[in-house]
Order: sequence, then C-alpha cells, then structure tokens
Amino acid sequence: MTNAPRFPEEMGLSQDSSLERDAARLDICVGRLDEARKMISSIIFGQNEAVEQTLIGILSGGHVLMVGAPGLGKSLLAHTLGKVLGLLDKRVQFTPDLMPADILGSEVLEEGSDGKRAFRFIKGPVFCQLLLADEINRASPRTQSALLQAMQEREVSVAGYSHKLPEPFHVLATQNPLEQEGTYPLPEAQLDRFLLEVRLGYPDQDEERRIVTETTSRYPTRPRQVLQADDLAEAQDFVRRLPMPDRILDTIIALCRECRPESTHMDDIRDNVAWGPGTRAAQALSLACRARSMLFGRFAPSIEDIEALAVPVLRHRFGLTYGARAEGFTAKGLITNALDYLQEN
Repeated sequence: MTNAPRFPEEMGLSQDSSLERDAARLDICVGRLDEARKMISSIIFGQNEAVEQTLIGILSGGHVLMVGAPGLGKSLLAHTLGKVLGLLDKRVQFTPDLMPADILGSEVLEEGSDGKRAFRFIKGPVFCQLLLADEINRASPRTQSALLQAMQEREVSVAGYSHKLPEPFHVLATQNPLEQEGTYPLPEAQLDRFLLEVRLGYPDQDEERRIVTETTSRYPTRPRQVLQADDLAEAQDFVRRLPMPDRILDTIIALCRECRPESTHMDDIRDNVAWGPGTRAAQALSLACRARSMLFGRFAPSIEDIEALAVPVLRHRFGLTYGARAEGFTAKGLITNALDYLQEN
C-alpha cells in the first residue's frame, strides 16, 4: 500500500467518514503489520498459512487454538508473536496435576506488622497480555475450564472478587492430537471461545532442511519487536471499523446456517452433524474476514476471505455423529461442501 486509500460509496463510506480521515494512520498500520508478518515468517519456516491465521486471530481481538504434533513450532510461534507484537507474554505448561489456582492465582493469609491478619491476592500467570497455554489438552477438564471466564469476559473471579485482566488479552493455546496418550478433549464451551483453530502440518523437504540448518547454527535468528501494544490496539480498532458489504455478511450468515442440521439444505450435514456453529461463529468469521482484508491491504472483506477462513473458524465448532466419524466425514469436508453449495446456488 503506497497510496492513500479511497473508499467507494457502495461500501457506505463517504469522503468525510472517520476511516477516510484516518487513511494515513491506516496506511502506516497496514505497513507495520506487513513488517510484523515478515519478521514472524523469518523465525517460523514452512508455516506461512499458520502464521497468517494466527496473526488474523490476534488482529480480530480473539484467541487462537493451535493443533499439531509435537515439534512443529507451535510454542515457538506463540513466543515469537509476543515478542514481535510487543506484548507481555507468559507461559503455562498444562499437565494432569495442574490446578486452577496455578493459572488464576490464589489468596494467601498474611500477618501485618501490627499483628493483624488479612488475605492478599497473588496474581497467577493469566495476568498478562498474551498467555501461551502449552498443551492445554493435557490438563483435566476442571483446569481447562479455569480459562473460560478469562477468555470471554477478560476478568477472573477468585474468592468472590473480580479481577480485571490487562488489555489486550489473548490466549494462544497449543493442543496435541487427541490420538496421543494423556490428552483430554476440550469442552465444547471452551472450544467455541477460540476464534480460530490453526492446524500446523509437517513442512516440505526444502523447508525442513532450512529449519534444521538455521536453528542448529551458532547464531539463530532472534525475533525483533515491530509493534507496541498501543499499535496493536489501534489495528484492532481499525478492523472493527472496516465496512462489511451486505453481500459478504449475507454469505457468512448463510454459511453458518447451512452448517447446522436444523436449517441446512444439505443431506450430508443433516444426517451427520449433531450440532453446528452458533451465532458466535458468524461473529468470529465476520471479524476474521475484516482482519484478513486489512492484513492484505484491502478495505473491505471479499468472498476470497470467507473461502480462506471458513474452515479454521468453523471446524472446531462442529459436533459430528459417531456414524459420521466411522464413515470418514470431517468438519473440513462438510464446510467446504456447504461453501460450494452456496456459491452454486
């Protein structure tokens, strides 16, 4: 982006709109985001799609669930994001014996100099701007649910008192495949609070060679801070102010409704889906499409953004029947078929 943006009237933006007046700031913001993406990609090789989707999740103001086998760079991606975006980041290693107080904090009884005793709240690692919940599905459901209030309301309640979390606040959780030993499936209510589910696969041969070469050298590349927390907050504000064309919004809503067995026109979804994405999914897809369009220097989302983000936004909000799993149906395949159906009709 080199020229000041121009907004067409059909997008609902007049020449004196607030976004038009902020065109110079928006142009700078997009340039910094592009620099941040390049910096992250210089550390994380062979995962360009995962880097893009994770950054979109942060720009949308949401939380991201990263799924993949151990050793593919999930934790490194989260740590690199914190450094590049200038966020206070903390890490919690989820294990079967982890307790909710280990994440949220707890009250301790202290005796003052006057001999009086009083409770003092000691904040847990959740009081940060970017929380890496490493291997979140290795903890018990009780501990997993400790993050529900923090992720939704940006506050935690301990001993009857509410404590506000810093802003911005994001959770980047890594999850090992459920087929591996010692994992617990995340509750559906918690899965729904993740804006995106990002899948990390194995890199190709050339990328893997580059990873091994550069990460085992004497001077590996270190992440450099590109943004401040205030810059990120400004970018998140711009995302919500970008216009949403009616055609794109109607497509998002139609896609979410088509993925629900109660309102679909597709037999495969009606017969194989126990429950589909709720209204929060439509909200998440709307924000993610706006964030992606801004990340690529566009001023309103398009069908291309829906096609790129429908699967990572919706697939973890599906409940397939046992019969569907046995017959090889997947959430990704059903979402893709629903999107094709909408485009054909």
